[in-house]
Amino acid sequence: MNKLELLTRDNCQLIFIDHQPQMAFGVQSIDRQVLKNNTVALAKAARTFDIPTTITTVETESFSGHTYPELLAVFPDHPLLERTSMNSWDDQKVRDALADNRRKKVIVSGLWTEVCNNSFAFSAMADGGYEIYMVADASGGTSKEAHDYSMQRMIQAGVVPVTWQQVMLEWQRDWASRDTYDAVMEIVREHSGAYGMGVDYAYTMVHKAPERVEHGELIAPVATRPDAIAAA
Repeated sequence: MNKLELLTRDNCQLIFIDHQPQMAFGVQSIDRQVLKNNTVALAKAARTFDIPTTITTVETESFSGHTYPELLAVFPDHPLLERTSMNSWDDQKVRDALADNRRKKVIVSGLWTEVCNNSFAFSAMADGGYEIYMVADASGGTSKEAHDYSMQRMIQAGVVPVTWQQVMLEWQRDWASRDTYDAVMEIVREHSGAYGMGVDYAYTMVHKAPERVEHGELIAPVATRPDAIAAA
């Protein structure tokens, strides 16, 4: 395995671990709405580039609740691999799903960083020979310290830290790749904050593209009449 090799649509797979309400309630390392935004953005990017994706859940009915609907909407036909263990690697279904994809680079987004992500990363590396890329801003821990120190521990063991947008743009690589360009720009505009606003601005104000949503009539300014000011 070569960590200098860039991530491509052909050399990696993705796993989402326990993006469920009860797990998210405990997250304190990142704003939880930002966490959901980043997770869904990563999912949309994976769909755009046809990245093999596994979704696993823990104790759905008894504790954790149902996976984010926004995430499921991206992959409506994907099975959800239910577990009892905090470590996804302990469930044979998860191991089989990863093996079936035949890709040793595994991108991980999950809750919580210091428990489910940490244990899966170490086990998958030690027992399965996988190379782990941990999406730091699409994962969350029970405190900033819990997340940060877990990330540091994993990095010391050879896990590669990444962010969701970094992963997507590494997949895109070349803006001349037109088959994915429009979809990537759509994800950027919806999920990338100021970067997305900048894309909208450049498209409409510089390149004079139409706005991407239809809206009501833009009514021109009308100066208030002097007599109306006096009457007020």
